[in-house]
Amino acid sequence: MTANEDQEMELEALRSIYEGDEGFKEVSPVSFQFRIGDLEDIKAFILDITWPETYPETAPEISLDAFFNNRISAETKQLILSKLEEQVEANLGTAMMYTLFEWAKDNQEALMENHKPVVTAVALTSSSDVTTTSSTAKKREKKEQLTKAQKRRIINRTDNKGELPRGWNWVDVIKVGAFHLFSTRWCSTSYL
Repeated sequence: MTANEDQEMELEALRSIYEGDEGFKEVSPVSFQFRIGDLEDIKAFILDITWPETYPETAPEISLDAFFNNRISAETKQLILSKLEEQVEANLGTAMMYTLFEWAKDNQEALMENHKPVVTAVALTSSSDVTTTSSTAKKREKKEQLTKAQKRRIINRTDNKGELPRGWNWVDVIKVGAFHLFSTRWCSTSYL
């Protein structure tokens, strides 16, 4: 079999094995991401693996440069990569993606044993900015919102300059006055 045929067969197998798995993402037919651990797990990390043209005869490119991994120290990343490269060397020439993913899942605790989350200065300064912006956003949210029907009524009452025409509310005054006049006459005639 040629490298492309091997890749097609492995790709089909990966799609069927990891169908519906939220931890697996096919970025392209030769590039994949696999999350080791749950999203909430502090020891979780994402493997980026890309196949070169001659894979599986040559080693895949493995990276931990995903943004999700920014909290992992450089030493821990280097340890994970060196352990995965040992697995790649042992499986060179065969379809190894499933083997690498499962090995990383099985050995997650050992790989992240010395993990101490990296805290960046950006995260510390932005936390105070977030509280300031969230309180400002809350103040903005309190602004009264008009419904579409209310906006339509306002537009129908105004002229092209946005001003209400003279006497726009006289109709209500006339209606009330006419009702009052009618009710007064009816009451006065009934007592005669």
